[in-house]
Amino acid sequence: MTAIDPTAHLTAEQIEELGRELDAIRDEVIAGRGEKDAAYIRKVIAAQRKLELVSRGVLLFSMFPPAWLVGTAGLSVAKIMDNMEIGHNILHGQWDWMRDPKIHSTTWEWDHVSPADQWKHSHNELHHTYTNVIGKDNDLGYGIMRVDEDQKWHPFHLGQPLWNFVNACFFEYGIAAYDLELGKNLSKRRRKDPEFRARAKAVGRKIRKQVLKDYLIHPLLSGPSFLPTLAATFTANLVRNIWSHSVIMCGHFPEGVQVFERRSIEDETRGQWYLRQMMGSANISGSKAMHFMTGNLSHQIEHHLFPDLPSNRYAEVAVKVRALFEKYELEYVTGPLPKQVFSAWRKVFRLSLPNKKPEVGTPDREQELVAA
Repeated sequence: MTAIDPTAHLTAEQIEELGRELDAIRDEVIAGRGEKDAAYIRKVIAAQRKLELVSRGVLLFSMFPPAWLVGTAGLSVAKIMDNMEIGHNILHGQWDWMRDPKIHSTTWEWDHVSPADQWKHSHNELHHTYTNVIGKDNDLGYGIMRVDEDQKWHPFHLGQPLWNFVNACFFEYGIAAYDLELGKNLSKRRRKDPEFRARAKAVGRKIRKQVLKDYLIHPLLSGPSFLPTLAATFTANLVRNIWSHSVIMCGHFPEGVQVFERRSIEDETRGQWYLRQMMGSANISGSKAMHFMTGNLSHQIEHHLFPDLPSNRYAEVAVKVRALFEKYELEYVTGPLPKQVFSAWRKVFRLSLPNKKPEVGTPDREQELVAA
């Protein structure tokens, strides 16, 4: 939330017209989906599996430093591909139109400790519905950070740069925790809730499966290279986690990205929902390789507008979306990865400190702005 509403110059009629123009962009892409798109995702999946297989093969000889470096780098890239361009986008239903049971949001499971069905609920249903709405969007600050100047400051927030760094290193576990809404379910009464216990057991099973695969089976297959392979796998997971966290931070947290009060979405129209996605997201500029490695979440604005469109189409959509930003005199927040990372972390540090000139809000407003 900012003191000056960057959308205040738009009339209700303009907002709904904007919504209709965005609907038209979406309809055009849906009508144009075809074999070229299907071939793209199949090619990516095949390439990822080959890369992971070759990398794990190289790690059989990871006691030799060159093999360790090559295998670790390859496994890191393979894990990023699996989570970003493949898993995230398949679980969004971007490829369900292919009617391929092997590449479908209802059957896909990814290389991640968060079970796919729980992630789809917290991400697809909650995050994408309530984008950047404080108290409704669990992805906003991951439940551990102050994300707006109007939120009440507590001494706990002094540590949020550290909490954020630790969360980045173990990001897949952080995602699993807030998919479970662990913070509000820690009380003895809530822990006994059958539904929560079932979801917690599912997470436990997925964690055991991932740990067994990454830190026991594959290292054991390496024989005398057990310890180097173990270290390589840990490093690959660390690289994947920090990369994923950085991309998501850049898409939701840089300066210029707006956050919203819960009451602001009451009776929200289609056009207003679109407008919130536009103002609550940011892009990362860069090469085709960089866009691919982000799972095309470098086009975060377009992804939030059209989360179920194939990710390989976001680049062409971005041209039309940016034109609408210019037409309606809205700020299209974008920049190179280093700039966006710096902007996001600067905001993390700034909001870890109390406001220099705190403003007193209304009681209703202060109650609403409790940290997510």
